Amino acid sequence: MTKHRFTQEALSDWMKSGGPDTEVVISSRVRIARNLRHHPFPMLATNQQSKEVMEQLTKVGKAGRLSEIGQFETVLLSELSELDKRVLVEKHLISPNLANESRGGAVILNHDESVSIMINEEDHLRIQCLYPGFQIQEAWTLASGIDDIFEAEADYAFDEKRGYLTSCPTNVGTGIRASVMMHLPALVLTQQINRILSAVTQVGLAVRGLYGEGSEALGNLFQISNQITLGQSENEIIDNLHGVAKQIIEHEKAARRRLLEESRLRIEDRVSRSYGILSHAAIMDSKEAAQRLSDVRLGADLGLLPNVAPQVLNELLVMTQPGFLQQTFNEKMSPEQRDYRRAELIRKQLRGETEHGGAWI
Repeated sequence: MTKHRFTQEALSDWMKSGGPDTEVVISSRVRIARNLRHHPFPMLATNQQSKEVMEQLTKVGKAGRLSEIGQFETVLLSELSELDKRVLVEKHLISPNLANESRGGAVILNHDESVSIMINEEDHLRIQCLYPGFQIQEAWTLASGIDDIFEAEADYAFDEKRGYLTSCPTNVGTGIRASVMMHLPALVLTQQINRILSAVTQVGLAVRGLYGEGSEALGNLFQISNQITLGQSENEIIDNLHGVAKQIIEHEKAARRRLLEESRLRIEDRVSRSYGILSHAAIMDSKEAAQRLSDVRLGADLGLLPNVAPQVLNELLVMTQPGFLQQTFNEKMSPEQRDYRRAELIRKQLRGETEHGGAWI
């Protein structure tokens, strides 16, 4: 296994297996932020101090109990090209903040890319675990176990009153961010989404787009996560998110049934039009691609497009991003060129063509 493997395949292995309620929930994620005591936080650290933190934490990652969980590989950000780093961001394996870090950043990844351990990001250590479908409890159990392994070897910055200390005050306390990525096209089409999301924010949860804070909810994809990290236990945070997400799932499923019962012809027309455009368009910008792919994904989940696999659509969500497009075609592109290549790639993927040795067959 080499670092290049992590940037060459659009779909991480963990995404290839199914999960509960996978027709609505794309993925479940838990991220834990930690810092080391007696070390300046990353934003104040010198290059030498960042290097010392990286050496200490990567040493834990290379030996001991972590190997019991699976096979891991440490990737130094200094060894990656800017394009490679962009692809890792598009796959949600590193954050944009870590990609822009120039002082001793690294990421420890397991073989199926379900675990990403970032070093010298906004905090010294960020443990991220990803599961397909609605498995937030499972993601938390794995992340907590990995956290215990690092805590046994490293002295965390911890305060009896404030909990775990982090660079950003909004993470102080448990240091946990739990989230579910949800595909909610029926709630959008039935104009229920604003009411649902308004209710979500009133119970201490945040709503973001595909790439987290500050990103737009393209393709009817919404990331629901906890806002509160202080004053609640880890289990309370996870249970609250789980309960709210379960209700959203039921609302989305009910809205889909309503669409089929009351507007089947219109939905079939919408899905078919989007599939036709994706199959024949000569140019396609990222915003339109996300919306068309959302329509087709809905059609596949409703059984209106039985020959389209949801996995292909999950893959296209990553493959049509700017970084992955440029890597796939091995060329630097202007926005206009990306729109042309994006349309080409979508057409080939929907026809079941694959890339082999740099050529499409």
